[in-house]
Amino acid sequence: MDSQSDEQLAAAAQTGNVQAFGELVQRYEAAMQRYARRFLFTVTDTDDVVQDIFLKAFQNLQSFDAHRRFSPWLYRIAHNHFLNVIRKRSHEPVPFFDPDTLLPHPVAPDNPQRDQQDAELQHAITTCLDKLSPVLREVVVLALIEDLPHADIADILHVPIGTVDVRLSRAKVKLRHLCHHLAEHL
Repeated sequence: MDSQSDEQLAAAAQTGNVQAFGELVQRYEAAMQRYARRFLFTVTDTDDVVQDIFLKAFQNLQSFDAHRRFSPWLYRIAHNHFLNVIRKRSHEPVPFFDPDTLLPHPVAPDNPQRDQQDAELQHAITTCLDKLSPVLREVVVLALIEDLPHADIADILHVPIGTVDVRLSRAKVKLRHLCHHLAEHL
């Protein structure tokens, strides 16, 4: 099954082939875990969240059009689920954001000064992203962290590509404003 496309596997799963859906889960589980951790900072049970995403995907598999790309469809399900989780847990603070995912840089091993700088940068990013609305934060996560093409992000969010561009631009401006010391990285 490894040689089949995601769309072929989804079409097979629509006919009742559970192994085909299992292959899709294997292909996308790490990406969904990463997406959940980076978008839903406060959720410690990402395994449960990702399991819910795949359960919803399985339940709605008949609505998938096998002539379209599978990944934006799955990310859209994740997007909707994450927004529901955010609504339910909106009172929780954002505890952590890994600066290496947004601002990759080489780190020398066992460098206390560098570790202190990383800790300060991590705190600044966490504080700044916490101040972004979920709409802007999601575009940042999808574009800058998940590195998805703007066309896929537009499919996921059900908005025109121009809206993705505007939201990303606004998010960068807001992040620059909120975190002056991050400005050179954005």
